[in-house]
Amino acid sequence: MPPSRSPPPHKVHEHMRPHNRIHVFASIAFLIFVSCAPLPADEPNTAADSPKAEATDQAKAEPVVVPADKENFHLFLLVGQSNMAGRGTVEAEDTVVHSNILSLNQDHQWEHAVDPLHFDKPKMAGVGLGRTFALDYAAKHPDVTVGLIPCAVGGSPIRAWEPGGFHDQTKSHPYDDAMQRAHVALKSGTLKGILWHQGESDSTTKQSVLYEEKLHALINRFRTELDGPEVPFVAGQLGQFPEKPWNDSRRLVNSVLESLPAKVPFCGFAKSDGLKHKGDETHFNSAAYREFGHRYFQAFESACTNPTR
Repeated sequence: MPPSRSPPPHKVHEHMRPHNRIHVFASIAFLIFVSCAPLPADEPNTAADSPKAEATDQAKAEPVVVPADKENFHLFLLVGQSNMAGRGTVEAEDTVVHSNILSLNQDHQWEHAVDPLHFDKPKMAGVGLGRTFALDYAAKHPDVTVGLIPCAVGGSPIRAWEPGGFHDQTKSHPYDDAMQRAHVALKSGTLKGILWHQGESDSTTKQSVLYEEKLHALINRFRTELDGPEVPFVAGQLGQFPEKPWNDSRRLVNSVLESLPAKVPFCGFAKSDGLKHKGDETHFNSAAYREFGHRYFQAFESACTNPTR
C-alpha cells in the first residue's frame, strides 16, 4: 500500500489576498455611504419623515370638504411648463394644511393642497407659485373654498398646448389632459381664473416669432372650451437671471407676455423682478416661487377689472 500523501498546501487565490480584501471592504463601505446619502435637490426626499410625508399624514387625518354649492368653490387652472409646475425645495411651511384650499390630484380626486401640487415629473416636482396664490385669494374671500387644478408640464412648448398636441418628453398631451381635468373639476366648482407660466421652450429664433399668435389663440381656446369668455388669464414674466442673459428670442417671447393686458381683455402680467433661481439658472427657488404667487394674485386682481377694449 503506497504511503499516504499530505494534501497540497491550499493555494491562495488572487482575489483573496490581503490587499484585495482591503479593496472589497472599501467598496462595501462606499456602497453603504452612497445608499445613505441625501437625494439631489431636484429629487425631493420621500422618506417617512419628509415634510411632504408628514403633510400627507395630516391631510389624511383631516376630512376634505367640497362645498355643496358650486358657486362657493372657486377654481383656478394652473398651466404652462416647469416654472408653473414648480421645482422649489419643499419646506415645512409648504405642507401646512388649509381646509379651504384644495387641489385636484392625479386621480381626479380633491385633496388638501400641499406642495408639490404637480406630478408632471414626480422626481422633480416641488414648490410652485399656485399655493401662495391660493392663500392670498382665500384670505380675500374667506367664505369660499379654493380649488387648484394643476396641469403644467415641464419642458412643454406652446405647440403642445393645442388640441392633439403631444409632448414627447413626458409622453403626454398637455392641452387635452388639462381640458379633461378641468371638466372634471367644473362638475364641483366654478372657474375663476387661469394662471400661465410658459415661454422658455419657445425662446428660439424659429418659434418666438409665432408665439404671440399662438398665445392669443390659446387664451381664446381656453375661454371657449371652458365657457368663460371673461375669465381672467394671468401670465408671468420669464426668469431674469444675470448668469443667463436673455437672447433676442427670449426678449420677444417676454414682450408678448408683457403686452397681454394691453391687447387681450381680462389679462394680467406678473413681473419676476428680483426673483432668484435655485442654482440651475432656469427654475426659481422656493422663496421666489412663494413671492411670485403673491404677484400673480395682484396681477389677477388687476385682470378682473381690465376689459382692455
